[in-house]
Amino acid sequence: MMMEAEEQPRKTAFYSKLPKVELHAHLNGSISSNTIKKLIAKKPDLKIHGQMTMIDKGKKRTLEECLQMFQIIHLLTTSPEDVLMVTKDVIKEFADDGVKYLELRSTPRGENATGMTKKTYVESILEGIKQSKEENVDIDVRYLISIDRRGGPSAAKEAVKLAEEFFLSAEDTVLGLDLSGDPAAGQAKDFLEPLLEAKKSGLKLALHLSEIPNRKTETQVLLNLFPDRIGHGTFLSSSEEGSSDLVDFVRQHQIPLGKARSSRQ
Repeated sequence: MMMEAEEQPRKTAFYSKLPKVELHAHLNGSISSNTIKKLIAKKPDLKIHGQMTMIDKGKKRTLEECLQMFQIIHLLTTSPEDVLMVTKDVIKEFADDGVKYLELRSTPRGENATGMTKKTYVESILEGIKQSKEENVDIDVRYLISIDRRGGPSAAKEAVKLAEEFFLSAEDTVLGLDLSGDPAAGQAKDFLEPLLEAKKSGLKLALHLSEIPNRKTETQVLLNLFPDRIGHGTFLSSSEEGSSDLVDFVRQHQIPLGKARSSRQ
């Protein structure tokens, strides 16, 4: 028993030191309990406690419950200073885990925030990346600007404009766009115009798709954009009739799939 107890820390240290690549990290889904505590301490009037923002090891939550957790976290990150702190903490913790290349993604927020527009939200993340580099944190970080499906095509167009602006001015830090959020919100065809505009501008596309069943038509619409990465693709290979066509399409065009981590402890 003593040998087993000693072996576990050695294994944990070994895996932490292994160099890794993280390609599906939602900024607000990667906040550790320590950072959450700091955010809660800054906003005691909200009466938010840590368990409202975490998924304990071995526990499960529905997709709807996970989306609700993001809304709670958004209440805690309402200023440029909050976003800067979160970005730096998340980058440092991924680096401590041995991650050498990290792609963060997050939806620009300005509404109901203190002293923050969507542009300053993006600038705060980029500043966090810049400061981490200046502080010699051993990790290479890039950023994908997320489109929340609940915002509809108008918000998507705004996100594309921001991505195009920073794509040209942020020293290769902004790589492209991520389509995510509630998979039941809106229809894929509503986002085709802004996503096609993004591709024409040279931006990469990471598209969450097939996260809920019976969405074959929508999934094919998004796959026809030939995204650079697929988010989740949970039901691509389900028993749904005809889903083998989607799998064959992904294989034929060699489109990578990525799975997000849950909130980190």
